[in-house]
Formats: sequence, C-alpha cells, structure tokens
Amino acid sequence: MRIGELAGAVGVTPRAIRHYHHLGLLPEPERRPNGYRVYGLRHAVALARIRRLTELGLGLAEVRDALADDAGRELAEILAELDADLARQEAALQERRARLRSLLDDAERGRLTREGPVSPELADFFGEMARASAEHAVPHSAMAEQDRAFLALLDTTAAPEDRDAFLAAMRPALASPGAAERAHEVYVRLDALADADLADPRTDDAVDRAARLLADALPDSLVTELGVTGARVLAEGGGAGDEGFLAAVFAEFAPAQAEAVRRAMRLLVRRGTHGEETG
Repeated sequence: MRIGELAGAVGVTPRAIRHYHHLGLLPEPERRPNGYRVYGLRHAVALARIRRLTELGLGLAEVRDALADDAGRELAEILAELDADLARQEAALQERRARLRSLLDDAERGRLTREGPVSPELADFFGEMARASAEHAVPHSAMAEQDRAFLALLDTTAAPEDRDAFLAAMRPALASPGAAERAHEVYVRLDALADADLADPRTDDAVDRAARLLADALPDSLVTELGVTGARVLAEGGGAGDEGFLAAVFAEFAPAQAEAVRRAMRLLVRRGTHGEETG
C-alpha cells in the first residue's frame, strides 16, 4: 500500500502518518526504487492501534510509552491514569453545570446580580443587602456600588475560606437593629465627599464625621477577622507612592473619601487594640 491507501484504510490523514514517523510512533517502511514508501499489514495494524489510543484521549508521548511496552503493563497504568483524569473532568463538568443551572434559575426569578456570575455565598450576601435596602427605601449610592464591585473582586481573588470568613464577619452589619439606616447615612456622607477639597477646613470636619460613622457601622466581628495588623494596613494604605492592589482600590475613591476610609480604619485599630488590652 502507498501512504494514501494506508491513510484511507485506517481513517487518518497522510500528514498524520508522516508525523507519526517523525515521532517514532510508526516504523518507517521500505521504499521502492522510485522512493515511494510501501506499507504492509503490520503498518496498518500499528497505525490502527495508534488511532485507537489517541481516540481514548492519550497524548502522543503516552502512546509512545504504551507502544514501547510489549507486556502491556505500561498501557494499563496509562489507561488507569486517563480514567482517573476523565473522572475528575466529569465531576468538574457536573459541578459547572449545576452552577449554571443555579444562575439560570436566578435569572428567571430576576435574582441574577449585575456583578454576576458570583459565588452562591456572595449572591446570598448581596440578597441580604438588597432586602435590607428595600425594607428601608435606601436610595442609590455610588459608594455602595464600589463596595459591591470590591466584594465581587474579592469573590474571585480570595480563597473561598477567606471570602466566607470575611462575609461572615460583615453579616452583623446587616442584621443588627438600625443597620440599614446607619449604612445609608454612611453612604450619604461618603458620597458627599466625592468633590470635596481636603484643603478646606470644613472638609476635614466632614471627613471626620464620615469616618466615625463608618467605624461605628462596621461590626466588631470585622475587627476580629481583619486583626489589628490588617486594619492598620488599611489605615495606611493608598498613600502617595503606594502601588499594588490596595493602592488600586483607594485610587477609585476621591481624595476626601479615601481619607475618610483611612481614618475609619485607624479607629478600628484603636478599637482592636483596646480589645486586646482589656481582653
């Protein structure tokens, strides 16, 4: 048989056969005086086996290992590894489909968040935020939107256990009496600082009031989760010359807003330090 005839008989392309020759998977046949390769039955059998192995999902390097072991022990080991890998892929695919079904259900019920898709844990947290706002007719806030965007980013970048711990630490801020009203007042104060001039003494007073309201609205559980060290990092973050993730977060705030957040974090540091001293 010539290469085209062999390719047609086994169901591969001549190009694939030449590639298998190049990789040493398929032995080179004898050539006629005119230079054409002449293939026999053993070549067809070997090529058919290569095709079956690749159709199972083996890579060509794994096929080479399998063909080199006449006893078949290497092949059995490779097939077991392939089966385990396919099982992992199947489980991951089922998990993804379950997540998609949940998102589609949320979309049908009008519960798909604008930041989505997010984890079910954050979707539940957003739902709690929305219910608290709806019950108290809290209006739209630019700072509230930034908070949601930050949480969506945290949802993607943080380890699930860290994300869950942070959300658990924030939940008392939603559930405590008067939480929605306090949050509304904080956002109103922070939104009002969007165009404020830090050089104006009146702005300094407004920043201080906003910082104290923000610190009062944040629960002790958040201080515990952040720790004094974490709160101190936030209290000093986003300053001139800073780079990285924290600086990028603070860069989204107007100068007066960023200063209010930093001052609120300093108050949390004092609260946490006081708790450690008296605990």
